[in-house]
This record gives sequence, C-alpha cells and structure tokens, in this order.
Amino acid sequence: MSLRLGDIAPDFTAQSTEGEIKFHEYLGDGWGILFSHPADYTPVCTTELGKTALLKEEFAKRNTKVLAVSVDPLDSHFGWRNDINETQNTNVEFPILADPEKNIATLYDMIHPNASEKATVRSLFIIGPDKKVKLIITYPASTGRNFTEVLRVLDSLQLTANHSVATPADWTHGEDVIVVPAISTEDAIQKFPKGVKVVKPYLRYTPQPNL
Repeated sequence: MSLRLGDIAPDFTAQSTEGEIKFHEYLGDGWGILFSHPADYTPVCTTELGKTALLKEEFAKRNTKVLAVSVDPLDSHFGWRNDINETQNTNVEFPILADPEKNIATLYDMIHPNASEKATVRSLFIIGPDKKVKLIITYPASTGRNFTEVLRVLDSLQLTANHSVATPADWTHGEDVIVVPAISTEDAIQKFPKGVKVVKPYLRYTPQPNL
C-alpha cells in the first residue's frame, strides 16, 4: 500500500554513512527530507547529492534534516561519497542510508516494477515535525530533481502550517500569499494587519505574514 499525504511516515532503523539511524528519533521535533536514488555511482545521483550538500545551510535555516537512501550496501556508499565530494566540489555530511534488503524502499513504495524491478525511482518525501508526510514527489530515474523547488515547497509548507494562508502558483519566499477560504474577509482584515487585497470574494491576497 502506497503512502499518501497526511500518513505517518514509517519509522525504521538503518545503517548509514553517519552511523545507525533511527528515523523518527533522528528527525526529533524538526522537519525531514528523505529521498531515494536508483543506485550508487550513477551520474544523475552524483549531481543530486552534491547539490543537496551545497544547500546545507539552507536546510539548516529551515530546521530540516536531509537523508538519502540507496539499495546499495554501506561500503559502496563510502566510496561513492568520495566521488561526490570530488566531482561536485562539496562535502556530503548528511546520512546516506544503506538499504540492501530494500526494507525502506518497500516501506516508502520506492520500487515501481513497471519502471524498474531492481532500482528505486527518485522519490522525495518531506516530513513534518508531527512525523506526517507533507509532500511526495516522484521523478523517473533519468531526470534529476530541482532542489530549488524542494526549498520553495518547504518554505510554503512551513509558512502554511502556522498561518491561515496558501501560496499561489510560482510563489517564492517574500511574495504575497492567499488568504484561505475558511476565513471571512472581515476576519482576514483583522487577522492580517498588513492588509488584504480582495480580487474576488474567494481570491484574497495579503503580504507574507511571518516577515
């Protein structure tokens, strides 16, 4: 059975390049990103892990821990990590989980038989402090992920979790947001002192409230 938004992210214990990881315990009360790779020593994966390492400070600012997972064994991960550091001019410090028995891949439905019976697809999960799945993105093995988009979505999720707003198409941090339909315009004017712009009764904008 596949995971859906709002489900509790399955807990697991696994070995990684940073030692044993107990997933829920490792995340603590912060946010988490778990993302899978078809295999070690593959070109697209190498660029993805390198990009993630380069964004270390961005994830830290968002109180978010990142973990990669591959069905290859741990000793392979160590060698591959060296290659990533060398070719991407970075230093991978986040855990790369070893999943040779495909336990994590099975828990998170990362094996799509019609795409590949052996390799995991490029699945990415954002998990909130309540350990619930907030986002699922799945790419084919041939397409590298856009980590600028991952950060954008993370900003939106963290904002909308704490304020009665939604984010419009192509929104980025600092831009106006949408007042959720559950709040009347009268209440919105009281709730958002920076102002409310009414385009339609159901379409109302306000400046980002947490700035």
